[in-house]
Amino acid sequence: MKLSQKEAVFASEVVTRFELYNSLFLTLPFYQVKHTGMLLPFFTSHCEEGVKQQLSPEDIIASFFGQYEQYVQASDRFDLLFRFIRYIERQVVLFDAIEDSAFTRTGRSEETGNLEVLLRQVAENPALKKELIEKFKDFSLRLVLTAHPTQFYPGTVLSIITDLTEALKTNDINMVNQLLQQLGKTPFFNKNKPTPVDEAISLAWFLENVFYTVASTIQSQIENEFDVPLFDTHQLIELGFWPGGDRDGNPNVNSGSTRAVAELLRKILFRCYYRDFRVLKRRITFRGVEGFMNNLQDLFYENSFNNVADPSDRQAEIIENLQQTKDVLIKDHDGLFVAKVDDLIRKVKLFGCYFASLDIRQDSRILRTTHQSCRSEGLLPAGYDGLSEEEKLEVLQFTEEDHPCAADADDLAKDTLETIRLMKKMQHAGGEKASHRFIISNCQQASDILQLINLFLWSGWKKESLTVDFVPLFETVQDLHASADVMERLYTHPFYQEHLAKRGNRQVIMLGFSDSTKDGGYLMANWSIYQAKIRLTAIARKYGVQLAFFDGRGGPPARGGGKTQRFYATMGKEIANEHIELTIQGQTISSQYGSFDTAYYNMEQLINAGIISSRQADDKDTLNSGQKGLIDQMAEESYKAFVGLREDPLFLKYLENHSPLKLLSQINISSRPVKRNSGSELKLEDLRAISFVTAWSQLKQNIPGFYGVGTALKKAKDDGLWHEVKDLYEQSGQFKTIVDNCMMSMSKSDFRVTSYLKQDAQFGHFWERLSAEFDLTHQMILDLTGNCMLMEQYPIERKSIGIREKIVLPLVIIQHYALQKLNEITDEEQASIYHKLVIRTVYGIVNAGRNLA
Repeated sequence: MKLSQKEAVFASEVVTRFELYNSLFLTLPFYQVKHTGMLLPFFTSHCEEGVKQQLSPEDIIASFFGQYEQYVQASDRFDLLFRFIRYIERQVVLFDAIEDSAFTRTGRSEETGNLEVLLRQVAENPALKKELIEKFKDFSLRLVLTAHPTQFYPGTVLSIITDLTEALKTNDINMVNQLLQQLGKTPFFNKNKPTPVDEAISLAWFLENVFYTVASTIQSQIENEFDVPLFDTHQLIELGFWPGGDRDGNPNVNSGSTRAVAELLRKILFRCYYRDFRVLKRRITFRGVEGFMNNLQDLFYENSFNNVADPSDRQAEIIENLQQTKDVLIKDHDGLFVAKVDDLIRKVKLFGCYFASLDIRQDSRILRTTHQSCRSEGLLPAGYDGLSEEEKLEVLQFTEEDHPCAADADDLAKDTLETIRLMKKMQHAGGEKASHRFIISNCQQASDILQLINLFLWSGWKKESLTVDFVPLFETVQDLHASADVMERLYTHPFYQEHLAKRGNRQVIMLGFSDSTKDGGYLMANWSIYQAKIRLTAIARKYGVQLAFFDGRGGPPARGGGKTQRFYATMGKEIANEHIELTIQGQTISSQYGSFDTAYYNMEQLINAGIISSRQADDKDTLNSGQKGLIDQMAEESYKAFVGLREDPLFLKYLENHSPLKLLSQINISSRPVKRNSGSELKLEDLRAISFVTAWSQLKQNIPGFYGVGTALKKAKDDGLWHEVKDLYEQSGQFKTIVDNCMMSMSKSDFRVTSYLKQDAQFGHFWERLSAEFDLTHQMILDLTGNCMLMEQYPIERKSIGIREKIVLPLVIIQHYALQKLNEITDEEQASIYHKLVIRTVYGIVNAGRNLA
């Protein structure tokens, strides 16, 4: 079969180069590295053959070692397995770097276009230029970095990957070899669990080394194409930040870590400014600017390297000095180096004195408890807690009464009130945008937001200067269905109406995929969110509210990831889409925003998707009532199938026994516990979605990304609706995206790895249930799409996934072998070794999964 041009480029630029550079691994500074490198291909082939024969991981490992007389002792076998793991971890990094280095030649798709094409059209079409001026004046993209542990290389490894990518671009073999040597000696994981501040330091690497430059470059390109000011009153690109602010279910986050992260972000930003300023100072050596340049020198240096007592927002002062410098250059020095001054002015306008807005997030149940703890101060009417929701909305009093936290309040309540006070100090230090959003997780009623406003008014904030946006987070299927009613109560509440008017009549609503997928399965989660967006948009438009959806999207499709830009480009007219806001996390950060090229591409794609969605003249992406009814039927059928599986008594037991779920808490890549209520027995509702999805992905089953879809499609076909479903796939960009992302999840699944479980006395029937749904979904999706294989329309991504799966297959087999042994042995010393084998394999398998995003 003839390869397309891009496939041929991928084969030569990625596949062939990986094979060539892979030979350099034999020079890595590992113990017995040559021996390891020589045996690994044989072990990989042995694993592949064993999986084809559906052997158990224990049999695969035993038969491999049976071929080598020197591996009779258990200690020698363990030693080789750990060496394989270490070797493969570095192979994953090499493949990442080679893919990134070839990204500009292999990674660009024509799905939604790019800025260059859009701006070229603007130059040739005055009418389009006028239209886009209005669009850009109203549009923004907000990317929020979160520390959810779906992939986390230490900053040292990220720096090596960046340098390795650059060396690979020029085929600098000597430098590549040196960097691989460095990689061999650099630890890939922490010995201790990171603190929230540690997580912030890791993520700040991306702010400093990628976003600082890319955001400015994109905004500059757009500004230069239009001859009118576009971003004087708003930013095109905004950055948000969760480490240190997201305390939902994370007892390790407190007001102290929030303060430390805010100070860290400010200091790192000023160091970025100082580096740029030093370049500027080397060029601007003229008379007339000395005073302004000296002011800037002192200001940048002081805030970069010293601990400033009571820091304040210096943005206006910085811009004033830069503007004065620019004026002198234009007036007296022929405008020399004005572009460099403009570049720094643009960055200061983009990032202020805060770099990224530190969002605060807490669960509504904690906020309710905090509100209740203030009753001793006489701030709540008698019997308030026993009132109905309607009665609470009637009697809520918004009294400005600054007082300390109640002495008998619990630690979480005290921290909540301390953090609310801290937000005011953060705004003083970095400007309003330093911390201006409080997100209420598990938001279920209007009083959850209004009571939080009370807490602000009781903590030193004033009604007239309450520069905070209150963001409800709706995530479960039930909460998504109720969300529009909750928001209508808010929009019609007199006090909230006044507050919203002061905030520009703009409401941000967060919708999360993770818990809705865990709650209702893949298809129902996607459909519930889509329907909620339609209802929430209608309510907002009814009351004249400008709505911005903030999407909590993870890396894998099961957590809302996948082809994100197509998701936004196909919203339709019924959904507000003037502002795109989404979380980026885990492997999504490093895979899509880990370098200038990838970050630029993905940000321009999102901007372009938002503009395209708002310009759709024929409204082809808006679903009609028949299409909605069809998806609704399929979502209900899928939901019944998933809930039936979830309620199976073996559901959690299966995950606990055959995935690394119980051991995830020992993996030092996150400060967050694996589950809420960490001291209690494991319950599905307490299990964090990230742990839930990770456990299934380690099993190579990815149940949250497809289960129930096949059942739903088959029911539609049996009911004589197959022609309508096929038309829906062809006509609806949203439904096509849902199906294509489902295919991506399935492409990362391999039920052969666990096929030995069909003989298991306890879990055999349960495994067959999972496998049967996978086979059915596979069959139905190929029938629906007319393809011969999954992801046939995305050959480069399919090839990338295939190579990555081959690289990590030995890790998967080692992990499942260790889990098998843990279910059999009682010896504590050996159990400890098997624990370490499982934990070490998780890193490589997760890191290799970057193309889930």
